[in-house]
Amino acid sequence: MDLNLYILKIEDDSEKIINHLNFELSKISTGRANPQLIKGIRVNYYDAPTPLEELASISVPEAQQLLIKPYDISCIRDIIKSITNASLGINPVDEGNQIRIKFPPLTTERRKELVKSLSKHAENAKVGIRNIRQSINKIIKSEDEMSEDEEKRALAEIQKFVDKKISEIDLIISSKEKEIMQI
Repeated sequence: MDLNLYILKIEDDSEKIINHLNFELSKISTGRANPQLIKGIRVNYYDAPTPLEELASISVPEAQQLLIKPYDISCIRDIIKSITNASLGINPVDEGNQIRIKFPPLTTERRKELVKSLSKHAENAKVGIRNIRQSINKIIKSEDEMSEDEEKRALAEIQKFVDKKISEIDLIISSKEKEIMQI
């Protein structure tokens, strides 16, 4: 198999991992209102788990507030219950026909906890990329048509690409750390 095909495979798979990392990081509160924080929440709507964004419009009226306006007012209690059960450290307030979520400023202690959780996300992403590298390396080593020099060059190219992606993950995490620690 051609080296370019291996590079394309690892590129595609590593992009999926980095996109997932970015999605997970978008759910981490930085003390500012962000609709991404509640995006993955599913609401039990007529006994069917339904994404919150399909049941309500979500807006940011102020820097530290989210406003949720359900299309069907009868599901307000279910939405509040789902948000509370999501363990995001936020308290939704029922205002009759809408739900308001206020984000208190983060304490220094909470900021440090969030930064620690970033390292877990980073490590998971790095492990995913290393696993891709291992599987591609096995394929390269099992190929009979490749000379020893070609094999070494291919493995070195794959490693160079992996190092670049791991540096990219470190930059993403560093950027999120700065965002969290900013007061």
